[in-house]
Amino acid sequence: MAAPIHLDIPVVTPASAAPSFPALPGPLPELDYLKPEEKQVFERAYAYGAAAHSGQTRADGTPYITHPLAVAIILASWHMDLQTLVAALLHDVVEDTEISRADIAAQFGEPVADLVDGVTKLDRIHFESKADAQAENFRKMLLAMSRDVRVILIKLADRSHNMRTLGAMDESKRQRIAQETLDIYAPIANRLGLNVLYQELENLAFRHLHPTRYRVLEKAIREARIDRATVLEKIRADIQQHLAAAGLTAEVTQREKHLASIHRKMQAKHLTFAEVYDIYGFRVITENQLACYTALGVLHGLYKPIPGKFKDYIAIGKANGYQSLHTTLFGPFGAPIEVQVRSRDMHHLAESGVASHWMYKSAGGDLSAAQQQTYKWLQGLLDIQADSRDSTEFLEHIKVDLFPEAVYVFTPKGQIMSLPRGATAIDFAYAVHTTIGNHCHSVRINGDMAPLSTPLCNGDRVEVLTDNQVTPNPTWAHFAFTGKARAQIRSAIKRTNQQESEALGVLLLGQALRAFGSDPEAISDTQWQKYTRATGHSRTETLTDIGLGKQLGVVVARQLLVRDEASSARTQAAGPLLIRGSEGIAVRMGRCCSPIPGDPIIGQIKKSQGLIIHTHDCSQVSHYREDPDKWINVEWANELDRVFRVTIRVVALNQRGVLARIANIIASEGSNIDDVHMIEDSGSAHTQLIFTVEVQNRAHLSRLIRAMRALPEVSRIHRLKNPSEGHTHRPPPSPKEP
Repeated sequence: MAAPIHLDIPVVTPASAAPSFPALPGPLPELDYLKPEEKQVFERAYAYGAAAHSGQTRADGTPYITHPLAVAIILASWHMDLQTLVAALLHDVVEDTEISRADIAAQFGEPVADLVDGVTKLDRIHFESKADAQAENFRKMLLAMSRDVRVILIKLADRSHNMRTLGAMDESKRQRIAQETLDIYAPIANRLGLNVLYQELENLAFRHLHPTRYRVLEKAIREARIDRATVLEKIRADIQQHLAAAGLTAEVTQREKHLASIHRKMQAKHLTFAEVYDIYGFRVITENQLACYTALGVLHGLYKPIPGKFKDYIAIGKANGYQSLHTTLFGPFGAPIEVQVRSRDMHHLAESGVASHWMYKSAGGDLSAAQQQTYKWLQGLLDIQADSRDSTEFLEHIKVDLFPEAVYVFTPKGQIMSLPRGATAIDFAYAVHTTIGNHCHSVRINGDMAPLSTPLCNGDRVEVLTDNQVTPNPTWAHFAFTGKARAQIRSAIKRTNQQESEALGVLLLGQALRAFGSDPEAISDTQWQKYTRATGHSRTETLTDIGLGKQLGVVVARQLLVRDEASSARTQAAGPLLIRGSEGIAVRMGRCCSPIPGDPIIGQIKKSQGLIIHTHDCSQVSHYREDPDKWINVEWANELDRVFRVTIRVVALNQRGVLARIANIIASEGSNIDDVHMIEDSGSAHTQLIFTVEVQNRAHLSRLIRAMRALPEVSRIHRLKNPSEGHTHRPPPSPKEP
């Protein structure tokens, strides 16, 4: 909890404000939980804000101070602490008046100033689009919220009052604000467990976005409420009577779906209002958790439960801390009845969410379940923010995490983990720990091996298998669902790219230095410092740029050596760069010619792509050969760390079992088939088989081809330099063709 406000600080009226200002209007029962000295500070803060906003009015003509006061009263209804209430009263003064953050800190302390600073609207900065502006505002709001969750509670209360008074705005502004509320603020309220506020924001947004539908539904609900009043009261009384007969002390109340929820269900399931049966339900509030399960037994004895319509959110609570038993029963008149059963503590948490920490906090001041869940989620937001390229990407990442539907899965040790519905095995791996995700190579789901892309279902038991040699694959980002997983995958790939590009840059710069007769190891820190001061690029940035082809190694070498013009020419031929095949994506094999060890090769420096290896006879690099700055001399190293893919075309008799015999030869020669497909020619006795196989080098490929030629069914075989050739139909040659 933040430090208490110093009550002995005098309030100084701003010089620019009017000398008199309105007193706090009437008694405010919402403030009764405050101590007398705290009420005095609240009144002083109100006076300070009223003076600062003197002369300012809202769109409806009311004095501006009525808005921050209303925000503070909403927060007081949640029993928020005094610092939060004072910050609410002053949340607009920095932006809309001459009062500064320093003034607020001097008057009410640094904690209040920090809260005001976190809530204050952003300066009018230029964005390319409204979407960018919204994303940036949202990003900064969530980052401020991650430092102190009270920031978002003030912001939500602020949005709530703005939505209540939205009628004074013009239609276009009403539509924009209502849509933003529906997209951003309502889901945040739901994610924080503020159920009452969530429903209010959704209803108000629905009212302004679809006013006609809202009026029609509101009228239908009002009429249905009157028509069903007698029936609902009879059911409520029966439930109350049977619970009392079982010795349970419980409160039974009717509950009604809010309009936005009814409208959403009607649209999603294409229902008319008359076809929505769960508009009305009942809530049973008991004394403790054990009584909840006892009450459930009484309910199932009174009315038959509908199979598949029971959910236990007590044993497995929702991500926002919500706990309750949900069951649907066959009512006495044939209509289904939804009943929620929860304890009083669960009810407080369900209604107030994270705010219940202040409203119903324990004597020891321990964090509530909602508070712990919230801070865990907020820490995750910081991780996503650090790995997002911009505000729009950040917003897209976390939108998934704002919506409450979840799947609940188990770790091998039986720990329950909550993930958004649609999450896959790779999302689970990153939810356990970033390191686990980065080195995940496979998973077991319910004891069976499964792909990392497998969507998870409720109750799945998931075990992650790791290997320190495994690093994130770019394809993971395509099936990762959660913002954390996507952000971490992209971040890891970016780091890997940079490391591999830097390593290649070291090799290329070393080759250039040796061409000038200089030992790369002899370049001193002093020489590098002179270079970085002159260019503004660090050593790491320079080496990475060389590896990516953004800078030429020979140019950097000249600058490091600082030779005069006469000696700046190369003094000796540069030695070849040795290619081992394990350099990563900074060194890639050209897809146009698919080089393998044994082929004469050349290295092409391609901007932002690094070094591309081609064969000498590749048509794609013939026009680069005249420009020495576009290519470098490379050779295969003696020791290679990988196998290479090569594509071969086999023309064979179209006989049963021929594919199996060729595959057997490939396996017996120590090769592996990555891909195979057939090109059949109607009416021909021959077929074409296109194999992509793994070989160690050109000699290995030659042995493989000789072995395949020995098969009597094989008429012709040759290597395809460009794998795309294998997808072009060509008529097979005659059997006599060599």
